[in-house]
Amino acid sequence: MGDDERLSLVSRLTTLWIFLAMTLGIAIGAASPGVSRWLDAFSWSGVSVPIAIGLIWMMYPPLARVRYEDLPRLASNRRIIGVSLFQNWILGPFLMFTLAWIFLPDLPEYRVGLIIVGLARCIAMVLVWNAMAKGHSEYAALLVGLNSLFQMFLYSLLAWFFVTLLSGWVGGLTASEIVPISIVDVAQTVLIYLGIPVALGFLTREILVRRKGRRWYEEKFIERLAPTAIVGLLFTVVVMFSLKGEEIVRLPWDVVRIAVPLVLYFLIMFTLSFGLSKRLGFSYEETTTLAFTAASNNFELAIATTIGVFGIASGQAFAAVIGPLIEVPILVSLVNVALRARKRFPSGSADAAPAPARSDAAGK
Repeated sequence: MGDDERLSLVSRLTTLWIFLAMTLGIAIGAASPGVSRWLDAFSWSGVSVPIAIGLIWMMYPPLARVRYEDLPRLASNRRIIGVSLFQNWILGPFLMFTLAWIFLPDLPEYRVGLIIVGLARCIAMVLVWNAMAKGHSEYAALLVGLNSLFQMFLYSLLAWFFVTLLSGWVGGLTASEIVPISIVDVAQTVLIYLGIPVALGFLTREILVRRKGRRWYEEKFIERLAPTAIVGLLFTVVVMFSLKGEEIVRLPWDVVRIAVPLVLYFLIMFTLSFGLSKRLGFSYEETTTLAFTAASNNFELAIATTIGVFGIASGQAFAAVIGPLIEVPILVSLVNVALRARKRFPSGSADAAPAPARSDAAGK
């Protein structure tokens, strides 16, 4: 079996496993409402410990693959960084704001929840989507780190601008809400969901490369570690979906109302980013990384924010939790779209990026 056929098989099986995990999570939450309260009990300072464990393990293998010594050189590429910042911090928030107002003008709680989701740029699951689509590992780590810094210092300001000021201009004073978000709270979320797996990945690479050599590390250790990322992803999906399984079954029409703008958001953001990046002459690996970084969102931060500000039973929190229900299947499908689009890039595209380590999530 050729490499492309094996990758296609792995991709299809991963998609199947994720859909089964989603179904299992919803079934558990709907059949046993107490599971949600039990999982909520395992929280620390607004952070769900089960979700944190799943996300950290999910991110650890891709981050252990990153060649951190290349990051300073890659950071000098102002063009790719500038494109990413535009897509993540201007295009993304304005697109979500527009879609939320178009599709949820009569449901202010859900609308605010979606706007808050649009402001939270992804720092976790994007690493898995990027790896599955064979994007650029080093640029993914670099752009995720950059998004984390911007999130810490801009998230509260952007929440005020979009939810309080701009919403007030569009819908009047009754549509304006105050969203008190502290830099410390955002920094804590970033530290847990990104800082821990980055530290683990960096230390693992530094220690084992020195002791065993780079060839052993990349050809033996990483090949065995990479497939375990899917375990963390599936565990996270089951936990997240079980948290609101009861409400998803009880309020199917509300889920549909929230899902429509989310589906459009993911598809539009990915298409615009992928098309723009390809047109600007980026390689397949760079284009894929830019597209998945732009199309993904930090639902962990959005969920923590809406629960902390509005309460766990609020419509804002419900809208934020629906986010990953839509993101996971859509982004998995877009992984397959990206892999099929790979042949449209020049044959030398894979070599255009400076020798990235192989980034397939499941390994070979």
